Amino acid sequence: MTTDTVVREDATALAVDPLPVPYRVIRDIVEAALAEDNPTGDLTGNVLIPAGATATADVIAREPGILSGLAVFEAAMTLTDPATTVTTALADGQSFAAGDVLATVTGPARAVLAGERVGLNLLQRLSGIATQTRAFVDAAAGTGTRIADTRKTTPGLRALERYAVRCGGGHNHRGTLSEAVMAKDNHLALLGTGDELTRALRAARARLGHTVHFEVEIDSLDQLDAVLAAGVDTIMLDNFSLANLATGVRRIAGAALVEASGNVRLETVADIAATGVDVISSGTLTHSVRALDLGLDVRITDGRARVGGRTGTGEQR
Repeated sequence: MTTDTVVREDATALAVDPLPVPYRVIRDIVEAALAEDNPTGDLTGNVLIPAGATATADVIAREPGILSGLAVFEAAMTLTDPATTVTTALADGQSFAAGDVLATVTGPARAVLAGERVGLNLLQRLSGIATQTRAFVDAAAGTGTRIADTRKTTPGLRALERYAVRCGGGHNHRGTLSEAVMAKDNHLALLGTGDELTRALRAARARLGHTVHFEVEIDSLDQLDAVLAAGVDTIMLDNFSLANLATGVRRIAGAALVEASGNVRLETVADIAATGVDVISSGTLTHSVRALDLGLDVRITDGRARVGGRTGTGEQR
């Protein structure tokens, strides 16, 4: 994939490096998606498009947003046919306006048409996540509060969706159950209360390596002292009112990171950040995001005539 040297002057680059997804991960995801969509060949393309036809296609933004998933889109094209090439006009993490050309595809027409739906579907979803995340990040700007995702991701797409959050300027929570200890309400229900809870958490901490992060979720200020006494790394205040969030921040007083979760929406995130929490986590960044409307404008040459077509979010079945 190549990137043009000319980029829109108002394209905003990320302050945070989005850390690319390894190609082997992208390849495995895209190959599975292509096998699902095109198990034995594109019947329509094979009977309608001449074998020697070539195509040039532009990925066009139908609405403004934040870009994420260019390497995934390229993989959908090149894994369909290695003769296909993708040139990009922007980079992941940059903003675009309606009407902008985001990338240009050239190659065998049958391959471009066969790979476009998988490529667009993933590019649209990832860009939707990046755009949603940037809106949350902008809403909390100036507070020092991080916006983070959760494990509420699409099965099989977690690596890509977490990357899209980073493209939007957000941060990642633990990626898997194996990465950190996070004691939630169902765990605490088995551990008791008060001093009993403190002892149980300390005993658990003693069994962990020194680099393992330990987070505990509470749903009431009544639990706070027992958890604080255990010396955990992060305390999540789940579904707290704004007043109780502020109280929790004051009582924790830097002894642990403070994370707020629950009832986090775009219209509430600024007020939550203003309470002084260190992190706001929200599944809204990934689990119910709307795919952006991006289209592919295709020009096909079959040696006799030149024809064009457009596809977008809902135009091709």
